[in-house]
Amino acid sequence: MKYWCFFTQSGNKKSIIVTFLSTLLFLTSCSNSQTNQSRNSNPSTKGFEVKFLVGSDLAQFCRQAATQLNQTQPKINNGQNFYLTCEAKGSGDVVEDVLALAKQFQTGNITPEAADFPTLLSVDGEIYQSQLVYQMDKLFPGQNYIPSITDSPLIAYSPMVFMTTKQFAKGLEKSNDLYTTLAKTENHQQLDSSAPPIPITYVHTAPTRSNSGLQTLVAQFTSVANKQPEDLTITDVQKYQQQVKEIQSKITRYGKSTGNLARSMVENGVFWASVGSVYESLVISANSQTGNNQTQYQAVYPQATFSSNIRAILPNAPWVSSAEKEAATKIIEFMRQPKVQQIATNLGLRPGVPGVKLGRKFSPQFGVNPQPKYESYRPPQPEVVEAMLESWQNYAKKASQVAIVVDTSGSMQGTKIAAIKSTLLNYIQNLGEKEKIALISFNSQINPPVLVEGNQAGKNKGIKFISNLKANGKTRLYDSSLYARDWLLKNPRPDAINAVLILTDGEDSGSKINLQQLSQKLQESNFESGENIAFFTVGYGQEGEFNPQALQKIAELNGGYYRKGNPQTISSLMADLQVEF
Repeated sequence: MKYWCFFTQSGNKKSIIVTFLSTLLFLTSCSNSQTNQSRNSNPSTKGFEVKFLVGSDLAQFCRQAATQLNQTQPKINNGQNFYLTCEAKGSGDVVEDVLALAKQFQTGNITPEAADFPTLLSVDGEIYQSQLVYQMDKLFPGQNYIPSITDSPLIAYSPMVFMTTKQFAKGLEKSNDLYTTLAKTENHQQLDSSAPPIPITYVHTAPTRSNSGLQTLVAQFTSVANKQPEDLTITDVQKYQQQVKEIQSKITRYGKSTGNLARSMVENGVFWASVGSVYESLVISANSQTGNNQTQYQAVYPQATFSSNIRAILPNAPWVSSAEKEAATKIIEFMRQPKVQQIATNLGLRPGVPGVKLGRKFSPQFGVNPQPKYESYRPPQPEVVEAMLESWQNYAKKASQVAIVVDTSGSMQGTKIAAIKSTLLNYIQNLGEKEKIALISFNSQINPPVLVEGNQAGKNKGIKFISNLKANGKTRLYDSSLYARDWLLKNPRPDAINAVLILTDGEDSGSKINLQQLSQKLQESNFESGENIAFFTVGYGQEGEFNPQALQKIAELNGGYYRKGNPQTISSLMADLQVEF
């Protein structure tokens, strides 16, 4: 039996942008218990595995559909059993994974029978599918290993909308060009006199990793150029990138997951982000989770937007056997049955086949219009998409300034300090030209920041810092957190995303302030205060060695989040964090 495991790629953002998904996937091995988890969770599975690698928006639907399908113990025509497993990633990661495997196949490093190849694919929109077709045809000219969009059955869709509160929706709905409105308007009262003068702050995901972010970037170029996406040229990208930069100036944060970004809007409130580019389904999700006394959210539909068509992609490639192809065809037919499509509507996705009732969630009560009217965009030419991504990374993307606080206390000795050094090296090497970090190491002492810019001289400076890291002393976590915040207040970049990233493996010891005092201080610089300094915390090692509740409180007070890491996962975790800025 074949087993497989995918983890997040290494986060080399620059190579992703310049060559668009042409770098080798960072693969990490996984334990047998992890590998077998999907099968062991359902003992009724029999036969061979059919792997479905999907974008994150289809994840829940795929898993619920797989549970129903596997209970029937499906068979292909010769009587052989099969079962379905689902693995979800960002749409950009799905494409990069498949291209990386295809390159290994091309060079003879893996065989067509390799367990790593998924049988079925799906991305959360047609732009990424178009890019996958384009890149695969570069590797294997004339082979048509990836079917065209029209030959890939529709599973579900969810239009891109602007998520905002009901209070602000009225003003946004008056605008004929929402992206221009975001760029040129300072606060919501300027759009609607009955709204409070809260600043317009905006979020969308990173287009290098997320389908919603890529669709948003294309829609921004489409808006400012006043052209259809398929009519845009590389010259247009160069001509209009300044106007896209003006839109990007309102960004609070990027991110790799649209779902996480929408949840952060609910958790952090309107000062953190008053408008977000998300899927319609996530507005439904937000209103499904809020209570009667909490803010209700509303979808504002642009006059033209991407429908985010989610299709089942069955490669006609050597790594998909005839048995797998037959099983995959049966899976697609199963997923398009009206009864199974009802799973999609229950999750807030619109069905991929006609005649399926939308259900009660597609209503104003859940912030959406059951029958919205909008023009549905088509994908641009792949070469133009590559140019947009390069322009975003090198020109239009909002700059960032991150204070990285590194615990070098005595407990970091051994594999921990070695893994942190390797992780920081990757982080520094992947810095963009517009990014700036301040490296602050601490133990019993807090060392002055080492400033690193995204040029070669700056990166060399950062590498020297890493080389000199040694583990000893206590853990002045609270003092160093405040020190990093104060450094950003004294050295602000008004045109940038300002954030603190803390890496620690221990509880505080030796600080002059306690957690309550630190919390009070940090509230003075959060998004409600107008200073807009976000905090991200990573508890490194085994829980019990550090205080996850304290780290979570530090992060959530300032519009960030807490994550747990260890020597095996820290590189991928940091790569994901780097996408936020």
